[in-house]
Amino acid sequence: MELFYSENINGGFLRLGEEESRHCIKVLRHRDGDEISVIDGKGSLFRCRIVSCSARETEAEILGVTERWGAHSYRLEMAVCPTKNIDRYEWFVEKACEIGVDSIVPVIGEHSERKDLRTDRLRKILLSATKQSLKAEIPRVGDTMAVREYIRSLADQEDRLKLIACCFEDGSRPRISITEALRERPCGCHGISVLIGPEGDFSREEAALAIGSGFIPVHLGPSRLRTETAALAAVFAVYSMSGLK
Repeated sequence: MELFYSENINGGFLRLGEEESRHCIKVLRHRDGDEISVIDGKGSLFRCRIVSCSARETEAEILGVTERWGAHSYRLEMAVCPTKNIDRYEWFVEKACEIGVDSIVPVIGEHSERKDLRTDRLRKILLSATKQSLKAEIPRVGDTMAVREYIRSLADQEDRLKLIACCFEDGSRPRISITEALRERPCGCHGISVLIGPEGDFSREEAALAIGSGFIPVHLGPSRLRTETAALAAVFAVYSMSGLK
């Protein structure tokens, strides 16, 4: 199934921008009268008929719309420290989108080796992965912030399940498996946030702050996982448990 993306939707018509139009007309060779499927990046799929086309702009009449197309039953935010090798982080972003995630927040921990990244590139990866995996909502990329800042930003969100995956025991609260934490999620929790640290893990002070702010410490099994692998494992755990709540 071919999917195109447009945010230029007005009444019963929409327009594809230059990049999408070029792919539609030059690569796939669509012409006037052809029906195409277009997502708006917010959850809606539009069935359309092309009324005028060029490599610069394509206009299409909207024939029908499907809301929450390809949506999942949960709202998942992954707050993940960027990896030293940025290719690994971009791989995680792509695969997390394919499985099911709603927002990704790059966070910088005390032990982070990489402290910046190009969020514009992540958004392009997410658009491509959204279309490839047959979804209509593009995951949001949040502003880069410190781990401590992110923890504090969720302090008042009691209707959210907050998890921190770390490699050590804090002492104040023992770690449980992420599947156990998800299984015991209260019915009133409308969202899930998972915090994943850098290659050097969280500092003990960061973990203590998170646990003191309502985060549940979890582990992802007996293996020691790389940052991007741990993050993807958490995404898949939520995906596989989604039918239980």
